[in-house]
Amino acid sequence: MKALTIKQKRKLRRVSVERAPRLSVIRPTKLGFRISVRLHDGQTPDDYLRVLDKLSHAWKVHSVRLASWKPGKVTLVATLADPLRQVSVPVLSDGLLRVRVGLLDTGAPFTIDFRAVPHWLSVGATQSGKSNLANALIVGLAPQPVALVGFDLKGGVEFTLYEARMSALATERSECAVLLADLVGIIRDRMAVCRQYRVKNIWRLPEHVRPVPIVVLVDEVAELFLMADPKSEKEEVAAVATRLLRIAQLGRAFGIYLKVCGQRVGSDLGPGVTALRAQLTGRICHMVNDEETAKMALGDMDSGALAAARKISPAEPGTAIVIGSEGRWHRMRSVHVTEEQAEAAAATYAALAPTWADLMLGVRPADDLDAGEVNDFSDADTDSDAEVYV
Repeated sequence: MKALTIKQKRKLRRVSVERAPRLSVIRPTKLGFRISVRLHDGQTPDDYLRVLDKLSHAWKVHSVRLASWKPGKVTLVATLADPLRQVSVPVLSDGLLRVRVGLLDTGAPFTIDFRAVPHWLSVGATQSGKSNLANALIVGLAPQPVALVGFDLKGGVEFTLYEARMSALATERSECAVLLADLVGIIRDRMAVCRQYRVKNIWRLPEHVRPVPIVVLVDEVAELFLMADPKSEKEEVAAVATRLLRIAQLGRAFGIYLKVCGQRVGSDLGPGVTALRAQLTGRICHMVNDEETAKMALGDMDSGALAAARKISPAEPGTAIVIGSEGRWHRMRSVHVTEEQAEAAAATYAALAPTWADLMLGVRPADDLDAGEVNDFSDADTDSDAEVYV
């Protein structure tokens, strides 16, 4: 083996030995301060990610985040106090299919924008703030020219209060299967219109033929996949899983958007859930009871986000880890919105809800899906970690 030169030995020592960081000027921010750090030879941004907690203790601040990086330099942002301790920003309808629902740990508002991120997965245990976030979303969407469709597998107790503003509400899995088939039929119809006008999505259609956007709210998604009797329920679950997945895959271009919620979302529910999860690129993870659900929500995107989600305390209702359009995670806390406020908004804007008959006008329902279109997920192997998390 060729001996190392003196220059190579010196460089190796510089890489392997801890060295003091080279700090730039500290710049104050609204919530703390920002500072850039020049990296030594051999250092990467991951080296700073691993010691953010140590830095926050050393600097005696609430938290330190790695805000950005470029070759040879990282930028750290320190927050002196927790900006999520009390969230008082108003819920705001912030443009078509945009709703400001809370506050980020950066002090910026958190907005769910279905045009930017079409499909969202929201998980959380009881009393974690998951329903509160749904209330905020309904308050923000109610005054907008959109159709709301609900899937409430708790027998309707979650969404019945807001039924006046909804164009359709399914409370049993058999009803969900039919309603999902109708939505697939709507997608097919909108495809034909887009082909006719030679455009790729409904937003390029002339305004007079552009269909109304549809936001689909799914509560307790696990209930769609659970089977008490596999022999009798296998076919129905497979049809529901396939139709929901097709809507997730095709819905964005044709104005159909998903927000899927659940207390528990795990690979034990079958690969249909894993395939659906891959299409739901917006993630919101409140406090959860089991690590598997947190992994399903965040594990395929950012290990740091997963670790942060497991630290959410029961004393912090409404707090969640979110990943949105920029692909980076943040702590977020939603505005407290009562059921009474959401119910009042639904009643006030009930006249804006298109009837389901109007939405289905001229649409051929997709009840009769070809046999080849329904994937049988129930017999697939769900024990492989690689299949779930890659």
